[in-house]
Amino acid sequence: MPAATRPAAAPASLRQRVRRASAEELQRVPWWPLLDGIEHERVAADMQVAQAEVGEFLCRIGRPATLWFGVVEGLLKMSNDSALGTPITFTGVPSGAWFGEGTLLKRESYRYNIEALRKSVVAGLPIATFDWLIERSIPFNRYLMSQLNERLSQFIGAREIDRLTDVDTRVARSLGALFHPVLYPGVGELLRITQQELGYLVGLSRQRVNEALRTLQARGLIRVEYGGVRVLDLAGLQRARPPAVST
Repeated sequence: MPAATRPAAAPASLRQRVRRASAEELQRVPWWPLLDGIEHERVAADMQVAQAEVGEFLCRIGRPATLWFGVVEGLLKMSNDSALGTPITFTGVPSGAWFGEGTLLKRESYRYNIEALRKSVVAGLPIATFDWLIERSIPFNRYLMSQLNERLSQFIGAREIDRLTDVDTRVARSLGALFHPVLYPGVGELLRITQQELGYLVGLSRQRVNEALRTLQARGLIRVEYGGVRVLDLAGLQRARPPAVST
């Protein structure tokens, strides 16, 4: 067949693009320092890393859970199946996050979709290696317990955020959740996020997010910088309340 009429090859899937994690990428895994030498060797051999493109899914509702996922660099969102009703974003997943341990522990299928909001370097640890670490490492088990405890608080807070009608407060609380030092240790004080991406996470237009960010900056809670948002008062973001209604 002539080259001009040969059909284009299908793009490689995310699983087909996986590679081994580099030494630098392993150092950015928050639980890596908790492991001993033997554990380092196995995790380094088994960890899978790939670049997810914008709109690409790491996992989908109903698929069997085979990997424990992490974000080396980038931003993902966790959401429901919009084909079954109103689309709902449960949370954003920024750099440094590891998620899905509860699904693996219960041997369930995924109950959420995970989609890349921007080009992101993502990692996956096979379930067999995940189980092996649980059987072997007390520090790793403590890390998982902390993750599960913090995630429970996060989703209780997410239900409260979802019911807020004051937009500025919704944006403040949503930002506060993304600066979580335990669940998202890779964020630090500067969250690299665009107003459009934040709009996707909180269900608002970019224009309305821009207004809310200006209000929060005027209140001294954040500073909008090139390419991101810097937190100035994390406690203030997390405790934000709608303005009192005068009577």
